[in-house]
Amino acid sequence: MEVILTNDYEEMSKTAAGIIAAQIRKKPDSVIGLATGSTPLGTYKELIRMHREDGLDFSKVTTFNLDEYLGLSPSHDQSYNYFMWENLFKHININPENVHIPQGLVDDAEAFCEWYEERIKKAGGIDLQLLGIGSDGHIAFNEPGSSFGSRTRVKTLEEQTIKDNARFFKNEDEVPHFAITMGVGTILEARKILLIANGENKAPVCKAFIEGPITSQVTASALQLHPHAMVVLEEKAASMLERKKYYNWIRDNKHLVQKYLGR
Repeated sequence: MEVILTNDYEEMSKTAAGIIAAQIRKKPDSVIGLATGSTPLGTYKELIRMHREDGLDFSKVTTFNLDEYLGLSPSHDQSYNYFMWENLFKHININPENVHIPQGLVDDAEAFCEWYEERIKKAGGIDLQLLGIGSDGHIAFNEPGSSFGSRTRVKTLEEQTIKDNARFFKNEDEVPHFAITMGVGTILEARKILLIANGENKAPVCKAFIEGPITSQVTASALQLHPHAMVVLEEKAASMLERKKYYNWIRDNKHLVQKYLGR
């Protein structure tokens, strides 16, 4: 796991956007997994800027979002469909046919989840998956205790997750209690993973999943098992890490590492 420490939210966002942009430029038809929530907003804003000012081309990119609230229509202002179109897709030149987001209104949720898994496979798998992290350590909506082999499915949300997300709704009672989410196993099959986190409230869980034991009680700790996982943290989220000096040394001397590897 490569841990990249940044000074603030803006630097974190630009670093993450740069990693995504490099993937797209290297492989224009990349399959990118995307996340929602407040954390990636700065990353999406920077990607939009790079598209408008630097010509970053999304025309051949295919995307798969991590999750969606069960019971919300795509037009609901708190649905993740609405979020993605408002904050990214309508501002770039992506082909709408290449956009995949779980649907909250389906007659057969189980069948939809199986279809979503098949669509990912037919697309060739995810090249780069963007993640955020919940205050209890969950990735996507894989709450504590989720199997590391889990696939896309319906998940019951923890009380803490409902409370955390209540700020986006008029009140806590409006927050859905169920969601369709990619499983941990689905996420781990991505060729590269990029997790971003900011804020002092994320410091304990960032320490837990980066430097603590691998456990299903902190589903983000599964990233320790991935061969190419990157974590970009701003200063407050990284404040409790014990090995910051080491992470910073790698960042500041990456040219030496690349020279040793002959890159």
